[in-house]
Amino acid sequence: MKIKDFGVEIWMNAYENNCQYNLAETCVQSLTLEELLTLSGEKEQTLSHLLQMQLSYGDIEGSANLIKGIRSLYHPLQNMEITVTHGAIGANALAMFALVEPEDEIISVLPTYQQHYSIPEAYGAKVKILPLKYEDNFLPDLKVLKNMVSKKTKLICINNPNNPTGALMDEDFLCEVIEIAKTCDAYILCDEVYRGLNHSEDNFTPSIVDLYEKGISSSSMSKTFSLAGLRIGWLVGPKDFIEMVNRRRDYNTISCGRIDDYLASLALKNKNIILKRNLKIVRENIEILDQWVKAEKKINYIRPQAGTTAFLKYDSTLTSEAFCKKLLKETGVMLVPGNVMDMEGYLRIGYAFSPDHLKEGLELISNFLKTL
Repeated sequence: MKIKDFGVEIWMNAYENNCQYNLAETCVQSLTLEELLTLSGEKEQTLSHLLQMQLSYGDIEGSANLIKGIRSLYHPLQNMEITVTHGAIGANALAMFALVEPEDEIISVLPTYQQHYSIPEAYGAKVKILPLKYEDNFLPDLKVLKNMVSKKTKLICINNPNNPTGALMDEDFLCEVIEIAKTCDAYILCDEVYRGLNHSEDNFTPSIVDLYEKGISSSSMSKTFSLAGLRIGWLVGPKDFIEMVNRRRDYNTISCGRIDDYLASLALKNKNIILKRNLKIVRENIEILDQWVKAEKKINYIRPQAGTTAFLKYDSTLTSEAFCKKLLKETGVMLVPGNVMDMEGYLRIGYAFSPDHLKEGLELISNFLKTL
């Protein structure tokens, strides 16, 4: 099977361990194991349990405690089931594995996580791209989407909150997307890994599975819960869809790690403490980034409404890749070039980590911009 190289992952693998200031990071500042155990209030009990844990496969589709914790992130689920995966990347791949066949018609927004269009393309599906435009605040143009769907449309892929733009579709907007999907009886796969990180008001936007009987939510412990190292993700969707996923899951997953499952369960049991910590980080740091953008004549953006990343529009004759390589070489600051997300002319920046680290990195970018 031929598949396009995964641009963002290749870039991150090449440079993230060789920079001084990683402003390409997309997770809220990762928790240490000690921090997780301490905030849970069960440090000694947990350590004792882990030391006695047999390192077998464990619960194949996720432990009862983990499923309970995931379920708590959604409204009461009716006719929906959950299966646990190797991160959201595993969830998205399994959803495609279960649904997409040659000649199917798939619609994906762009920019987004590349899985949503490159995997179905590799399976032989006809992929239609719905561009998210700066002038539309990086929200889908619903008139364009309505004209794109057809009787052959099987799946619409969206990302809410959006990576890399931080754009957010609220409940009313999602319902309009759903009405379009209903005209062709299409599934909607919504990558919701940044859900829970709204910058104002209620931090949880309704999930697609709360609103649509053919909605599929993919998510993980990585971004919102600062535990990417656990490699725990999940799919929530209609019972018949999850059944299809689980039959295919046997070929590439078997189970996730027992220790990872246990620690993810512990984190979700204490999710309110983690969310309070992480919302403080993203809501304070977006103000730092916003003030910096306002002061920079060569940088513009649509202020993110949620998540941990922003998409910077920059003024330079350099390509985004040349810009990022030159910036890294001269300052030690790492960003993600838009071209690896099929969006030339932009730079992805993360801001959900130490505020001092962010300020220092932004100052170095400012000095760099003066030399262009």
